Amino acid sequence: MAAEQTAEQFKGQARLPCFATPRRYDLRLTPDLAACAFAGEVAVGLEVTAPTRFLVLNAAELDVAPGGVSFAPQGSGQALQPVEVTNVPEDEILIICFNEVLPLGEGTLNIAFKGTLNDKMHGFYRSVYELNGEKKNMAVTQFESADARRCFPCWDEPAFKAIFKITLEVPSETVALSNMPVIEEKVNGSTKTVYFQETPIMSTYLVAVIVGIFDYVEDFTTDGTRVRVYTQVGKSAQGKFALEVALKTLVLFKEYFAVPYPLPKMDMIAIPDFAAGAMENYGLVTYRETALLFDEKHSAAANKQRVAVVVAHELAHQWFGNLVTMEWWTHLWLNEGFATWVSYLAADQFFPEWNVWTQFLEESTTGFQLDALAGSHPIEVDINHVDEIDEIFDAISYRKGASVIRMLQSYLGAEVFQKSLAAYIKKFAYSNAKTEDLWAALEEGSGEPVRTLMHSWTKQQGYPVVSVKLKDGKLHLEQTQFLSSGSTGVGQWVVPITLCCCSYSRQEKFLFNGKEEDFGLCGLMECKKKDDFWIKLNVNQTSFYRVSYDEELASRLRYAIETNKLSAADRYGVLDDAYALCMAGKQKLVSLLHLIAAYKDETEYTVLAHVITTSLNIAEMMAVAAPEELGKLKKFLIDFLEPFAQKLGWDAKSGEGHLNALLRGTLLTALAELGHEATINEAVRRFNVYLEDRETPLLPPDVRKSAYVALMQTVNKSNKTGYESLLRIYRETDLSQEKVRVLGSLASCPDPVVVREALDFILSHEVRNQDAIFLLRGVSSGAHEVAWQWLKDNWDYILGAYSGTLLTYFVNITVSPLATDEKGDEAEEFFKSRTKASIARTVKQSIERVRINAQWVKSIKAEADLANVVKALAHKN
Repeated sequence: MAAEQTAEQFKGQARLPCFATPRRYDLRLTPDLAACAFAGEVAVGLEVTAPTRFLVLNAAELDVAPGGVSFAPQGSGQALQPVEVTNVPEDEILIICFNEVLPLGEGTLNIAFKGTLNDKMHGFYRSVYELNGEKKNMAVTQFESADARRCFPCWDEPAFKAIFKITLEVPSETVALSNMPVIEEKVNGSTKTVYFQETPIMSTYLVAVIVGIFDYVEDFTTDGTRVRVYTQVGKSAQGKFALEVALKTLVLFKEYFAVPYPLPKMDMIAIPDFAAGAMENYGLVTYRETALLFDEKHSAAANKQRVAVVVAHELAHQWFGNLVTMEWWTHLWLNEGFATWVSYLAADQFFPEWNVWTQFLEESTTGFQLDALAGSHPIEVDINHVDEIDEIFDAISYRKGASVIRMLQSYLGAEVFQKSLAAYIKKFAYSNAKTEDLWAALEEGSGEPVRTLMHSWTKQQGYPVVSVKLKDGKLHLEQTQFLSSGSTGVGQWVVPITLCCCSYSRQEKFLFNGKEEDFGLCGLMECKKKDDFWIKLNVNQTSFYRVSYDEELASRLRYAIETNKLSAADRYGVLDDAYALCMAGKQKLVSLLHLIAAYKDETEYTVLAHVITTSLNIAEMMAVAAPEELGKLKKFLIDFLEPFAQKLGWDAKSGEGHLNALLRGTLLTALAELGHEATINEAVRRFNVYLEDRETPLLPPDVRKSAYVALMQTVNKSNKTGYESLLRIYRETDLSQEKVRVLGSLASCPDPVVVREALDFILSHEVRNQDAIFLLRGVSSGAHEVAWQWLKDNWDYILGAYSGTLLTYFVNITVSPLATDEKGDEAEEFFKSRTKASIARTVKQSIERVRINAQWVKSIKAEADLANVVKALAHKN
């Protein structure tokens, strides 16, 4: 059989063949920071498990000289030289062919190679930083999902776990970091050789190497694990908050998972150029600066929360992902959904005053929005080519994944869930697992039919909307698949229903797995007066489904919101479901506007923030559907928001909480975007003081973005003073969070000419590639067509300069907000000849969103009473 093998049979395959398995890598790398290149050699300890003349492994963008490859079977004094070494760039594989069949058992494959420290933020790449006013390169790795192969030839799939012994030859003044602690350094003039401890058995995507000049802060956990936060020189004080969170998180997760943190140290480092938010490399976690650093004076409350949640997310992966690893990328959601959910568990433990479980609903909403598209995908998604992996690092894997885990935890109970999880981690430590393995552990621990319940949530895309109506004293429930297009899908789920009636003191729980069901209410009714009657399904929004109430039940819930009878999570859920149903043409916009008016006394940050987001989205659609009503709608929204803003003011009160700080920025930014004159004037006044004195207390970090957005409302092509002032701030600050605040505001101007200029700024050398998305996200609601035209004009450049997730952001952020069929046709035509595998799914989803917007615009136009209702609401106050 082995004699008949040919190189051709290994091409075009989704996975590597399994006739040889790596057990250990001895890897030596020599990066040349000035020349942006590296050389390396790797000795892979292999086990040959089936007869073969070939060894097939991954390599991409590496120069492997055939003379630098040999294989030495254990116990044989003779190394075998290959007869042919074939590089297959389209499959990112190296095929090594020998004259004879390799002996079964152990052996060592030696490969020498060279590569480039690229500027693409994946593989082994360079990031630029400043030291004493001079630009320098650092060398950084980012291997998830399949980019270790860009640094060294390897079996680059999660299931091929091995031990790594890493040695680096680097300039002697630099700091060299890897997954494990340094055991020895030998200095030889201008270079030094750094030897690291062996790693535990792990996947290639978790290997990390970093070389540069850094400062750090350090501390130790109660059980002696050394934790450091590395930063650019001069920024180490900004690492203290993340260090505090990390120390507490490692202790919490050790208890929660009932397994100690497996490595002797935990390093976390801020990288100036970084495509993702962070990456959970075993023992050496890499972050964007904005996700790790917190400056007491110049970071906002939102930055602090982001750092806490991201640090907890990455440290959760040390167990869930690194210790127990998914078998293949189909099970990515196990890593990401789980780490997302558990990061909120940690944040809630450390900062209970942040109400993070209410804020978690924003994660669910993002999952809902993507999963309501026909072009969504199941949580467990087939991956047939490496190019398809990056696109599933999306709201399905992270946010829907986290939401269904929360649903399951809520159904099984927190204690049973935690114990079963600990058993799962123990059983699969240092190996790989599939979704089925987690279900088996939870089923065993709980005695509940977990597999049956969860298959419908992870193996099919989408989710249900449960329609509820009251008839003959009974609740009639019906489930159908919810799609934002308004069409009906064919999916069916096992839905964990929770419901309460008139009060939270008694609740019903049951599994609803048919299409329809009647449910008796006797025993649940606690209303003394008919006026107090209301029914709420999906109590506290712990499950991943939407609810559509008949008109009577919906009006009762509106009254329950006005009279503050519902929990914050339920107030959020009622609005979120109503908005989604309205968009899908299942409910009229006028009833959604009446519902928004019911939140006039809202007290919870997350709920009010969601009211604001929803309102601004409606205004954006109204601008297309009924521009003549836009002024009245804006007046209604300004009148609605103004009392909240007046109560909070621009300046923080002493002893005020974290959530007020978040709300202040959200409110003032919204009022500025709606064109509220008093907000804009006050913002400009404060900004002018700040421009001359960066230490003024008049413009604290929590309201800075609001002031920048307000300032941009005063800018036009003939008066660009405000725009130029913001660029000045951008150029003078070295704080990434400040740069991001400015970028997020530059394109919020109503003048399309200025927006176009701001978009062009993205492509200048002044904006790091990782930060382009912040400017794109800030494009003003009237300028989406300008952004779309800009994308088309610059597409060839963008395609060359950006890759992976960053490229999908360009498509999604620019195309999705368009709202006419003409633009949908245009986008379809444009991408017909320009779609490649790595963006195909995103293109399809974005165009679908355009179609949904266009349909919503048509249904808004068809609402006969809209003008009267908007007029009445605008004059209500």
